[in-house]
Order: sequence, then C-alpha cells, then structure tokens
Amino acid sequence: MVKYFIIPIIILLVLVTIAFLFRRKHIREIGILENEKLQIQNKPIFEEMMKVKQLNMTGETEEKFERWRNEWTEVIDIHMPKIDSMLFDVEDMVDRFRFKKATETEKEIQERIRQCEKKKDTILDELNELVGSEEKNRIEMEKLREQYRLARKTILAHQHAFGTTVEPLEKELESFTPKFEEYDELTANGNYLLAREIVITLSSKGEQLSALIHDIPSLLTDLQNKIPTSIRELRNGSKEMEEQSYNLEHLELSRQLQEIESEIAEQLIKLSQLDIDPVLQKVTEMNDRIESFYDSLENEVNSRHYVDQNFNAIGESLFGIIRFAKEIFDEAIYVQQSYRLDEKEAKLPEASIKKLEILQKRYDTLQVLMEDEGSAYSALQNELKQISDELEIIAADQESLANRMKNLRIDENNVRKQLEELSRKLQTGDRKLHRGNIPGIPDEMDARLEEADEQLYLVSQSLQEVPLNMAVAESYLANAETVVNDVNERVEELLENVMLIERIIQYGNRYRASNPVMHQKLLEAEESFRQFRYAKALEEAATAVEAVEPGAMKRIEEMLKEHA
Repeated sequence: MVKYFIIPIIILLVLVTIAFLFRRKHIREIGILENEKLQIQNKPIFEEMMKVKQLNMTGETEEKFERWRNEWTEVIDIHMPKIDSMLFDVEDMVDRFRFKKATETEKEIQERIRQCEKKKDTILDELNELVGSEEKNRIEMEKLREQYRLARKTILAHQHAFGTTVEPLEKELESFTPKFEEYDELTANGNYLLAREIVITLSSKGEQLSALIHDIPSLLTDLQNKIPTSIRELRNGSKEMEEQSYNLEHLELSRQLQEIESEIAEQLIKLSQLDIDPVLQKVTEMNDRIESFYDSLENEVNSRHYVDQNFNAIGESLFGIIRFAKEIFDEAIYVQQSYRLDEKEAKLPEASIKKLEILQKRYDTLQVLMEDEGSAYSALQNELKQISDELEIIAADQESLANRMKNLRIDENNVRKQLEELSRKLQTGDRKLHRGNIPGIPDEMDARLEEADEQLYLVSQSLQEVPLNMAVAESYLANAETVVNDVNERVEELLENVMLIERIIQYGNRYRASNPVMHQKLLEAEESFRQFRYAKALEEAATAVEAVEPGAMKRIEEMLKEHA
C-alpha cells in the first residue's frame, strides 16, 4: 500500500522541479529584456539631437530635427510603456505556470525592442551624418577656396608659362564661382547634405585643376622648346655625320622627325582644350622616340669605331685560322694512318675549311661594302662581329683537335705502360697464390685469374690494330684494371683466410679431447679446408671455437696482427 502512495509523490516532486526550472529560466529572460529596454530608454537621444541646434535650423536641418524628435518621442511615450506592460504580463504568466504563452510574449517583446533599437541607430546615424557633413563641408570648403585663390594667382603671375591655355583655364576657374555661391546658400538654409554634394563636385574639379596647373607648363616647355630643339640637333647632327661618310638612310630620320613635328601641332591644340591625359602620353612617347634617335646616331659612331679598330685584325685572324685549318687537315690525314679518329673528329678538318671559305667570302663582301661607303656602320659591325664569333668557335675546335692528335701518341704510351704494370701485378698475385703453402686453388679463383688474363690480352690485341683506335684500347684497359685489382684483392683475402683457419684450428685443438662436439666440428672444417672451400672452413672453425669460448675469434685476430 505504501508503494502506491510513494509513486505519485515522486511524480509530483519531478513536476514541481521541472516547473521551478522553467520558472527560473523565464525570470532570467525577463531580466535580460528589462535590461535591454532600459538601455534604449536611458540613451540620451534628445541630448544628442541638441547638437543640431548649433547649425542653421532651417530647411533640411529643421525638417530632420522635427522628424527625429517625433520618432523618439513615440519610442519613449508609446513603445516603452507598451513593453513595460508586456513584461508585467509575462511575470504574471510565469507565476501561473503558463510557460508557453510566456515564451510567445517574450518573443514579441524582443521584436519590439529590436525595432526600437533600429529606430535609435537610424536617428543617431542620420544625426551624425548631418553634423559631420557640416564640419567636413566647412573644412574642405576652406581648402577649396584657398586652392582656387592660389590657382588664380599662379595663372595671373605666370601667364607666359601657360600660353594658349590661359583663357580656358580662366573659364574653368570662373565655373567655381556659382558653385561657391550655391554652397553658401544651401548652408545658410540648413541644407548641409545637399551642400555636401557641391563640396564633393568641387573637390573633384579642384584636383583636376591642380593637375592642369602643375602639368601644363612642363608640357608646353616640351612641345614648344625641348622637343623642337632636339629635332634641330638631330637634323644638324645627322647632316654632319652624312658629310663624314655615315650612311643613315636606314634610320629614316627625316620622315620620323617630320611626323613628330606634326604631332607637336596636334598636341598643342589638345592642350589648349585642356585635354591633358592624351597629351601627357604622347609627349612621353615623343621624348622616348627622340632618345632612341640619339642612341641610334651614337650607335653608328661606336659601330664605325669598332669596324675601324677591328676590321684588319679580324681579317688577319681569319687568314691565320685558314692556314692553321689546312695544317690540321694535312696532319689529320697523316695521323689517321696510325690512329683511328671518331667520326666527328675525322670530318672536322674538312668541315672547318668549308666554313672558313664561306667566312672569307663574307669578309671580302664586307670589305667591298666598306669601300663603297653605301652601308650603315651598325650593319657592318653586326656582320663583322658574327664573323669574329664564328671564327672563335672554329679556332677552338681546331685547337682541340690539334691537342687531341698530339696526345694520341702520349695516350698510346700510357696505355702500354699501364698494361705492363697490370701484367706484373697479376703475375705477382698469381705467384703469391701458388707459393702460399695452401692445399690448392679454388676453381672460382682460377676462373678469375683466367678472366684477368683475357682482359689484358684484349688490351694487347687492341694496341696491335692499324689504325689504332685509342678509345677502344682505353676502354679495354679500364675493364682490365678493374678485373686485375679485384683478383689481387681476392688473392690477399684468400691467403689471410687460410692463415686464420690454421690458427683457429690450432687454438681449438686444446678443447678436442674434452669436447667431442667441438672435435667433430673441427673435423668438418678440416675437410672443407682440404677441399679448397676456405670460406666455409673459416665459418665452421670460427663457429666451433666461439661456441666453446666466446670472444676467442677476436683474440686470435689480435694475435695474428701482432705477428704480422
């Protein structure tokens, strides 16, 4: 019976706990909403709006002020009391555990608070924009008026520097006056935002005017003085050079300078119309072209100097290399009776002579052109440099082949000498092996000795060929050297292993009588030794001794080193 009473009590306690938790959650939410409402309500919007009183309270300013005041009054007198009433209702709903209804009302309060917050932000943004516009307008307009006065003063004081642009510049300045007047009128009537648009327009025009006043004098100087002077200098300079036998027809200076003179007239017209950007670009292009003309004339002078200084020297070099190439050609024919050159080397002498014949024709043609004085020195220089560069390549190839042919006899002697040394080395290793007091020579070692002997025979045979191919002989020699060195290393290793096996067996004999297992292992090692299987014998003997006396191998090796 008691159980039936306890269960309802537990359920009741759970429900009460849940209700308590929900109630506490809603009370916390009501506190948050109350705080948000107070933050909006206590915001000093009216005090902020009083800043507008410092401005001219007419026109746009007065209209905005009245609208802001009405909107905020509505927030404080209508929306805030309504929110207070709804908060009171929510508290009552929570006390009566009407949580669902309370939640709905809370959401509605949040939306009302959000709308009031938005209204507040809009008023402050517009207010700050209006007050800020008045301050910005005043500061920027002072700068604009000063900029205007300075521009007018500059134009009046330096009219000669502005030439035909004085009149259009003055008209541009006159266009500022009605805008200044319009700005003053709007400001006097409290229309600060409309006045702001005037300021922005005048700022853009002011920047353009400053650019014009800054750039026009230098552009006029370029178009009326600097560029025409350069044109006269280029014409006089080119004339003097032509009188000194320079051929400048390829530069087409006369035509290009006339083009620039026509462009000067066009740019002066554009400049008088204050169309400055294309004029800036075109003047830069004209200056670059003129600079390139100076460079071209200077290049012709330098080219003539190069040709005068190097023509005869390059000719002498050409004839010297031709003689040398013919000598190399004859030498190659003689050398190939004894030695075989590779295909590229064999063809090089004849190919070089053909190239040199072509270069000689080009050089002779160049000499005719110089005597006729009908070619530009820059073209003559380019051709002469190409001939010189190609001569250097041919000369280097000839020198390399000459050295190669000289070294063939030296290379042959070196191969023969190394062949003799390798033969002696192989014989020494073979004698060591046969006098080494060993049971016999393994078949593998005999095969390697035969292979080494065959490699030496190949080297010897290659040296008997006529014509001798040194590349083949040197290749055989490299193989022979590798094989002979390997054989000698293996001979030394085999002899050392034989000595080590004997010492291990001698060392292990002390344990034979007392250790039958070791005795058997040593017998197996001795059998492998007699069969010339020295590597296996070493492994078996060493394993047997180490099994009985760990570290014995190290001691035996040290003993051998001491007696070596």
